[in-house]
Amino acid sequence: MHRSITFLVAIFITLSGMGQPEVIGSIDGEPLFKEEFERLYRKNNQGLMEDSDKKTPLEYVELFINYKLKVHEAKQLGMDTIASFVRELETYRQEIARPYLTEVRFSQKKIVDAYERMTKEVKAGHILLKLDENASPEDTLMVFNKIMRIREQALAGENFENLAQQFSEDPSAKNNKGTLSYFSAFQMVFSFENAAYKTPVGEISMPVRTRFGYHLIHVLDKRKAKGQIKVAHIMKRLGQGADEEYSKRKKQQIDSIATRIKSGEDFFSLARKFSDDRRSADQGGVMSWFSSTSGMIPEFSEAAFALKNDGDVSPVFRTPYGFHIIKRIELNPIAPFEEMEQFIIDEVRENPHISKHNKKLFINKLKNEYEFEFDQNSLADLKAEKMDEIEKPDQILFRFADQQVTIADFASYLKSQKKEKLAIDQHLQNFVEDQLTAFEDKNLENKYPDFKYLMKEYHDGILLFNISEQKIWSTAAKDSVGLKAYYRKNKNKYRWEERFSGWVIECPDQEVKDLVDNILLFDSELSKEELASQVKQHLKKEINVEKGFFEQGDHVLVDYRVWDGPKPESYQDGLHFIHGHKIAPQAKTLHEAKGLYISDYQNYLEKEWVKQLRKKYNVKINKKVIKSVEPV
Repeated sequence: MHRSITFLVAIFITLSGMGQPEVIGSIDGEPLFKEEFERLYRKNNQGLMEDSDKKTPLEYVELFINYKLKVHEAKQLGMDTIASFVRELETYRQEIARPYLTEVRFSQKKIVDAYERMTKEVKAGHILLKLDENASPEDTLMVFNKIMRIREQALAGENFENLAQQFSEDPSAKNNKGTLSYFSAFQMVFSFENAAYKTPVGEISMPVRTRFGYHLIHVLDKRKAKGQIKVAHIMKRLGQGADEEYSKRKKQQIDSIATRIKSGEDFFSLARKFSDDRRSADQGGVMSWFSSTSGMIPEFSEAAFALKNDGDVSPVFRTPYGFHIIKRIELNPIAPFEEMEQFIIDEVRENPHISKHNKKLFINKLKNEYEFEFDQNSLADLKAEKMDEIEKPDQILFRFADQQVTIADFASYLKSQKKEKLAIDQHLQNFVEDQLTAFEDKNLENKYPDFKYLMKEYHDGILLFNISEQKIWSTAAKDSVGLKAYYRKNKNKYRWEERFSGWVIECPDQEVKDLVDNILLFDSELSKEELASQVKQHLKKEINVEKGFFEQGDHVLVDYRVWDGPKPESYQDGLHFIHGHKIAPQAKTLHEAKGLYISDYQNYLEKEWVKQLRKKYNVKINKKVIKSVEPV
């Protein structure tokens, strides 16, 4: 088998100039085709945050080979034959095949209308009364009448938000009073979107039917779409239920960082060092592109889009997740129609509520394409006799493409449809439709290159995920011995900068200051709660006290006293002080940086695994063909 595949690769290379598929190389003789390489190369080098992240074809081929090696190994292990894999892939296939198995028609006006909607954003409130899609006429009328009565109440002056809280069957209405975030085209069910865009600001729509039920839509605002924005941010996280003291400390930390930004320090360096959002901190705080309707929390989105120019920095603001500072990097407005047209066509084509998806037109198209015809003699026999008395069940009933379907095939179909009490003509029509559709479905990969390669991506992607889970992610999480060994070898990779260890204390007056000095003189190992309790017990007064490790930027008073930072606005000399000592830079323990070391250990395991695969399998690369690929 191996020698046969190698021979085929040689043929492909020899005939590449004669209309045969070009190959960029092979893995153990299995060809790697240029067309697939080009598609993945272009897909993975578009939409990157930085142009510097783009790769040339020669650079990308190494990533492509590593990807294909892992998939090849998964197939050698039989992972593509496991029942769960087969089921998952079939589920994906059914989903992406759906638009190909119906006739789709739409006008240019729909494309233009959709673009116009993309340039605007709508904010609305809504009330939902649930109704099953297959509800009886009686139930449908009952729900319609109920939502009309609610609409009449709203038109009479009752508060829409109160009505939403009282009547809406959308679970979120209890908290958001039915008010939705801004949305744009393709982000809502089409009939809901259509009504929202057609209803003037301040007015309430007539009831709108969707698959969820009936809606009333109160249009609150319409505005110009803001496009997409890329920002960097620095965050000081607040967990759920954070107390006032903890919140105050986090606010002091981010205020100190804001002061350093204003004094000219580099935003991205400060983000790497101090941001609690570690996913973006490693990138200097830089986040992925987002729009004002992409689901970003409103407080963050509004602060980002309020920045007028690239490079502008926001004041400190708060969201449910903590305190933030944002720096605007770049703003992209909505692209011109010419650039968006193909995207819109794809969206419209796949949405049966926008475009016209017609099964009858689709079946007629297939009949013409595959030269479908009944055998008239067989058809006459079929209609003249009872199915269980047919004398020649193997005679051809109809033909199409290279298929011949017999009366026996139809009889078998009828047995499976016993519960369906339909006339024989209707059964025959359904049978023909099933046969044509099944044949078309089976041949989608041959007819449509885009479909073929999308299925290939799903196939290989699922295999890659499954084998990576087995070989890397699970191993790294469970291999405590290997992780500790990796940590010992790389223990200086993640380090604490110089820190202060001790107390940060704010006293209201000198009497309290003197008492605190005496207490700490005899027992500096107290907890902060014990120190505060003793002060309250002796003097009936409160102090602000914190104890622990502080890096530069963690506390404005520590910054001022230890690292000559800016003086705090509320500072009182003598009454606000620190007690402790500096700690030299040192490596973080495995416990302190476990998440980072697990991530690095996974990367290490992956690199070692790829080395093994490159030794295990014979990899060949045709650089001449790769150089013929146009860089992006």
